[in-house]
Amino acid sequence: MPDLSTARPLKRPILVVLHQESSSPGRVGQILQRMGHALDIRRPVLGDPLPETLAHHAGAVVFGGPMSANDAEPYVRREIDWLSVPLRENRPFLGICLGAQMLVKNLGGTVSGHADGWTEIGWYPLKATTAGTALMAWPSMVYQFHREGFDLPAGATLLATGHHYENQAFRYGDNAWGIQFHGELTLAMMHRWVVRGAHRFDLPGAQVGSLHLDGRLLHDAALRHWMASFLDRIFHEA
Repeated sequence: MPDLSTARPLKRPILVVLHQESSSPGRVGQILQRMGHALDIRRPVLGDPLPETLAHHAGAVVFGGPMSANDAEPYVRREIDWLSVPLRENRPFLGICLGAQMLVKNLGGTVSGHADGWTEIGWYPLKATTAGTALMAWPSMVYQFHREGFDLPAGATLLATGHHYENQAFRYGDNAWGIQFHGELTLAMMHRWVVRGAHRFDLPGAQVGSLHLDGRLLHDAALRHWMASFLDRIFHEA
């Protein structure tokens, strides 16, 4: 019989917010589970409630989706307002793409498309700021799938920049983080995105589907390594 008095306590679950019935936390979910966290998956778009407190969670991750943070649907507005919970309780929070844009909206910032209509759909260069470089090493290329970006909220620290969309990663306070790009895609997920999102490849700045998959062979190992290190940094005390 094991000595239960010395057994390591189980880690609290991570709240995972997804925005489609078929969405998956992908690689991010796999990494968090390897870190010892169960995943409490909620889909507000399907009516799932969000908790009034994160006292019983190790933190939260809000993922991307096809909708806009500017949409007027009630569940979008409620989700943006709900982000005050991790901010108020100073709980670890990561917003990815739409999730980052929702965090910006909660903080009083602006989410909008590029003035010249440019999108980022495919692989694009990333450059860490001085603050980002001091924090950790960053990948030089990242995977993107968006038509809107965000300005930097007051009080936030910019961690990484891009070309058409300057603000790519930021930190707000001790525990709130937002990234515009995607580090969660498994190979199967990328295949689905390339098929289902093919109608977007004619948009200004978008790359054709073959470049998405070719770029993965070149750049995904570094992105995968960074994603694991980044999650460990955010949730290391959770």
